[in-house]
Amino acid sequence: MSFPARRPRRLRTTPAMRRLSAELVMAPQQLILPAFVREGLTEPNPITSMPGVVQHTMDTLKAAAAEAVTLGLGGIMLFGIPETRDATGSAGVDPAGILNRGIEAVRAEVGDELVIMSDVCLDEFTDHGHCGVLDAAGNVDNDATLEIYGRMAVAQAEAGAHMLGPSGMMDGQVAVIRQALDDAGHQDVSILAYAAKYASAFYGPFREAVDSQLKGDRRTYQMDASNRREAMIEVELDLAEGADMVMVKPAMSYLDVLADVAAMSPVPVSAYQISGEYAMIEAAAANGWIDRRAAITESVLGIRRAGADTVLTYWASELAQWLKEGK
Repeated sequence: MSFPARRPRRLRTTPAMRRLSAELVMAPQQLILPAFVREGLTEPNPITSMPGVVQHTMDTLKAAAAEAVTLGLGGIMLFGIPETRDATGSAGVDPAGILNRGIEAVRAEVGDELVIMSDVCLDEFTDHGHCGVLDAAGNVDNDATLEIYGRMAVAQAEAGAHMLGPSGMMDGQVAVIRQALDDAGHQDVSILAYAAKYASAFYGPFREAVDSQLKGDRRTYQMDASNRREAMIEVELDLAEGADMVMVKPAMSYLDVLADVAAMSPVPVSAYQISGEYAMIEAAAANGWIDRRAAITESVLGIRRAGADTVLTYWASELAQWLKEGK
């Protein structure tokens, strides 16, 4: 059937008709809020390159988590920023370290009403800013890093995390973390694997958010932006090692990869709308070049349409509020 019998515009005639015929609907439970807690703060510290996002105190972190519950968000992903760093990122495995205390505080605040997720990576905790420990030649030592990831994962589970997010892109990280969790009696703690994480220019504002000490780049362990098929290898490995969910990061520039992963994955798929994606839209909106609310909504909808079951986005709480208002 073709024109004039077929007129696709019939299903676009009114807002009600467009709602009825929408192929995809967004809901608050599909959104995950990334949140930063910094040691030593007495007031929230605004992140200049990410307007509206802050480094939290413990109290404001708990308030953000409580708000997330009220708004019906799916989860919160926690990152910690310590006062003191060293070569091995020891603050990351310390039960009294800022991230583990943050997890503990959020779990006490919201219990099981929100999925509490935490970042299993050393970059926030090392004085060199890499996601793993360095060998004598200054290269990231994959296998030595895995042993630390295992201890870090157990510490986070014991602090109260429901789901762990290994983001360092070390080979074998999911298997080592799964084994460490099981050996410590945390069989019910799940893993959201950063399975296809690319080396990206769009991480810039995040480096400010976590006060990164990195000199150089992470291209020897994060994926190359040229590679699409390689992502399937990374995802398949993480699935074989026991990942309960998998993630593509960044989202915007990798929607093709996200669609590929969603088409083959037997487990839920997430995508991370990263700091640079956030900063670009905020900057354009601040200059009056785009409609802020419409652009935010469309950007997250595009990630969902490409295949993400859940989206990590710094707009999670604000977008959830809009969705509730819309209803």
